Amino acid sequence: MGVRAADPDFWALVQVGAEAKPVCSGFVFTEGPVWHPRERVLIFSDIKGDARYRWRDGSEVRRILSPTRQANGLTLDRDLNLIACEHLSSVVARFRPDGTREVLASHFEGRALNSPNDVVCGRDGSIWFTDPTYGRTPPWGDGREPELDFRGVYRLPPGHVPGAEPELAVPRDMFRQPNGLCFSPDEAWLYVDDTVAGTIRRFPVEPGGRLGEGALFADRIAEPDDRPGVPDGIKCDETGNVWVTGPGGVWVYSPDGVKLGEIDCPEPPANLAWGEDDGRVLYMTARTSVYALPTIVRGREEPFMAGMRGQGGAHTRS
Repeated sequence: MGVRAADPDFWALVQVGAEAKPVCSGFVFTEGPVWHPRERVLIFSDIKGDARYRWRDGSEVRRILSPTRQANGLTLDRDLNLIACEHLSSVVARFRPDGTREVLASHFEGRALNSPNDVVCGRDGSIWFTDPTYGRTPPWGDGREPELDFRGVYRLPPGHVPGAEPELAVPRDMFRQPNGLCFSPDEAWLYVDDTVAGTIRRFPVEPGGRLGEGALFADRIAEPDDRPGVPDGIKCDETGNVWVTGPGGVWVYSPDGVKLGEIDCPEPPANLAWGEDDGRVLYMTARTSVYALPTIVRGREEPFMAGMRGQGGAHTRS
């Protein structure tokens, strides 16, 4: 287990010999990692365990909510409210610091969403999410028949009224199963991966927040390869490289779509996020455990991190 370069530029991102190591274990299927910059904890989902947890180095992992309606992807908005994609309820929900839950989106064209999967916030206050059918499909879901006949990517614009219908951001037939999504550091691009197709598509973000015509960024991520793992979670680092789960662990691409290298993980990761005060620890949620890998590069500064990175810098992993 370790890291492998496909291009010499990979060694500007991670140290030679770096390894992913477990930081907490004992779960069923971990997902949705997000680092809370004020509380300095990692928050993550256990989908099949129907619970949400928080963890920090040197402390015990703590369950903070159960049941969660089998929540999957998580993020924070600019006000540090938690945004959750819920499989069983098929909604995107917002949780205030006092625990109050508010449904942001549940239907499109009068029909229930499939099962919101992953979510990201823009600097303008917009919220974007993918809507595959995994939360309705055994063994991951409860077997409910979808009401929509496509799998979309949606946007909640700034000032979105909770409960109002989202905007469809891409053509209906664009994706087979859209899953992870992330912005480039300058938010000029939105990346969306498709688990079934084994691809990543990249869309220019136009003035006003609409997406321009997308183009293929990377393909054949899971083929041919007999190692477990598929494109699922995806993140950009501060220099625009794209990190995506794939066979064996995490695959890293340059902003030009050149594969730079791979990070091995003992279990197939479903998602990833950078954390700690310096933003240089990559956390991977992988089945029964959460793993950490030190990196040279920081993750992209998400809107909820603005002005907070570097505070309390004594609490970092080595």
